[in-house]
Parts: sequence; C-alpha cells; structure tokens
Amino acid sequence: MPATQGRAVKVSAGQRVRVVDLEGGQVGDVFAFAADDVSEHLSASHTRATTSRLFPAPGGPFVTDRRRPILTLAADTSPGEHDMLIAACDPARYRDLGAPGHASCADNLTASLAKLGLAVPAVPQPVNVFMRIPVAGDGRLSWLTSTSRPGDAITFEAAMDCLFVLSACPQDLVGINGHKPTPLAIDLLDKE
Repeated sequence: MPATQGRAVKVSAGQRVRVVDLEGGQVGDVFAFAADDVSEHLSASHTRATTSRLFPAPGGPFVTDRRRPILTLAADTSPGEHDMLIAACDPARYRDLGAPGHASCADNLTASLAKLGLAVPAVPQPVNVFMRIPVAGDGRLSWLTSTSRPGDAITFEAAMDCLFVLSACPQDLVGINGHKPTPLAIDLLDKE
C-alpha cells in the first residue's frame, strides 16, 4: 500500500490480517466495520472501557460501538506502541496546520469505502498502529516519532466478518512519521 494512501479489505471471522511497516517509522490508522452493517464500527473508546487500558496489548479484544468483539490483537513484533487516543487526521486538521488540501486518513477511509460502494456518516476514531503518543503523569500527550522498525508487524484476528480499512498516515507536518510517510502492507492470512 503506497505511502499516504488507504485500502479496505474484507476479512472473514477467524481470518487474520497483518499490517507490516515496510520501511519503519510509519503510522497506520486502522478502522473496522461490521460487514453486514457499516454503521457498527470498531470503537477505541468502547475498547478502552472493555479492556481498562489506554493502549492495546497482545491477546486483547477490540470492540464495536455496540460492544461486540470485532478484532483481537493476535500478534505484535513491533515495540508495541499503538495509540487509541488520537483522532484520524482530516482536512480540518491540515487547514489548522496551514496545509489545506493535504491528504488525510479521514479522506483515505472515505475513498476506500467508496470503492466498495459504501459510506459512513462520520469518521470513527481509529486505532493508530505504530503511533507513539505517551501520556505523562500530568495528563499531557507527546507526539513522538514512531519507533517501529522495517518489517515490524501487528496481526489482528477478526471476531466477526468485517471490513478492515488501513490508511498509511500522510502526516508529515508533525513528527509522528519522521516527517516522511512511507508505505505499509496488508497481508490477509488463512484462518488458523
């Protein structure tokens, strides 16, 4: 998947999907939607409430806005820094940063779903894989460069039939991608 772009793939219950950081240091925004009703989506806030964790851990579930399991974090070869706090970058974010018309994860989601003839009324908060946003004791967030290495991967197992959408985050104005977005890969794996 080229840098700054997005893709949607259909994943069957029990199937695994792996996101690979090909060159290292690249954030990916992950979205997931119930295959039979895209109004039901992976919800970072509901997942935090279910797991009592700010950030995902191997073996942990991701749930939808209807509190149903949609994905499980099956394996992770990266340093394990993944964010569930930050919204997807969008046209308004880039306007605020002085870059109107910049590619965004929100637009990548919309375009990826449109290729399947689908649309959603709002962009849900993604799970930002390989994104390093530590929370300080006083509650402040830091926007740090990803520490994922070339070939690092995070693998999800689908708990239901779903659409899995990945955006290779185009953010180059804030240092999360080292100011140089690079490609990611999506590997669909056979059921275990």
